[in-house]
Amino acid sequence: MSGTQKITGGCQCGAVRYEIKEFGRATICHCRMCQKAFGGLYAPLVTGLGINWVHREPKYFQSSSKVQRGFCEECGTPLTYDFEGTVAVSIGSLDNPELVTPILQFSADTRVSYVDDISKVPHYVSAKGAPEEDMFSDMISYQHPDHPTENWSVDKLKNKDK
Repeated sequence: MSGTQKITGGCQCGAVRYEIKEFGRATICHCRMCQKAFGGLYAPLVTGLGINWVHREPKYFQSSSKVQRGFCEECGTPLTYDFEGTVAVSIGSLDNPELVTPILQFSADTRVSYVDDISKVPHYVSAKGAPEEDMFSDMISYQHPDHPTENWSVDKLKNKDK
């Protein structure tokens, strides 16, 4: 994916936003460091060639002798995996994660055993009909929309509810 369409992304709260000129290789990592850093079962990443931080930059944590990980210091969203200067962004932080498909998996020896069976677990398209539907009925999202915005303030949005 490259060309005229802008590739954009950012954190959940909108404090950190980026643009990418083009994608490199997309991967999934199952190592324990990535599981911990993402707070998930694996880390879907894509090399971001020509990354430009358009609204603030991430804060970094040196997770090993060769890797530092970028995240939003406001909301904690995992954003980057920087291996000695080669930066990959988390696919989930892209405004349109459907633009890229992982082609390779790393650390399969530490893959959580049930990952391959997740699609077999009962699921709902939305909260409608789910046993927990009432929990979500009056929820208001403070998440940044999946596109660039001129002005965005979670604090202003939260104050509208009061």
